[in-house]
Amino acid sequence: MLDYASFPDQRQTLIKTRLLQDGRVVCAQLAAELGVSEHTIRRDLQELASQGVCKKVYGGAVNVVADPPGLAERIHLTGEEKQKLGRASAQLLRAGDCVFVDSGSTNMAIAKAISQQQAITFVTHVPEIAVELLKLAHCEVILLGGKLNRKIGASVGPATIRQLETMYFDQCLLGACALDPEEGVTVFDFDDAEFKRTIVKQSSEVIVALTQDKLGTVAKHRVMQVSEISTLVLAGASVPGVLAKLAQSNVNIVQAD
Repeated sequence: MLDYASFPDQRQTLIKTRLLQDGRVVCAQLAAELGVSEHTIRRDLQELASQGVCKKVYGGAVNVVADPPGLAERIHLTGEEKQKLGRASAQLLRAGDCVFVDSGSTNMAIAKAISQQQAITFVTHVPEIAVELLKLAHCEVILLGGKLNRKIGASVGPATIRQLETMYFDQCLLGACALDPEEGVTVFDFDDAEFKRTIVKQSSEVIVALTQDKLGTVAKHRVMQVSEISTLVLAGASVPGVLAKLAQSNVNIVQAD
């Protein structure tokens, strides 16, 4: 049996393995298992956090997700997983509803997967998504205005929020940079987080379609708790520990084929 008290490298390797398996670690549990103090585990987590491996949270640490490239680049990188998410999420949309489509390459994949026969009113703040939705002959498309954020590929400032606050949505397709069962939905941009919180407030149902690399991870700014999500759409093999915790919440989980 390894002497974890004497070998910090082995401790940190085990911690990284647990983060990959479960999405998070708890100081007290690791300390008891490895026979070291919680102070020692906190030092290990600080070292791993400085390496960008994890983010320290109260009582432990969670995985972090890398800040993604801009929307235009991500749209061109759309692969099979996002196409599956797009098809599954498009099936959740109802004719006659008013649906907000948030920024994100996965939401672009959803826009591409919507049936030409659907008659839906779409509202978005993303010009590229608006152009895609205009291809749907029976759908109405409303594009919110304002200063465009180049990285997000959408307008998210105060002027756009004021427009958003005059509308109510049956459903919204919410973009997410990261999702953790306890920390909720998080994103990298401060203004984007504020904008998304307004979307959630104005929507009766919140749909989040998420690639598996974002599951069990945390970004900088919190948007909402997992319990506020109506439907979570996932594809591919997910982090087992994270999926088990999500199953304990009220969120409806749809597995895309």
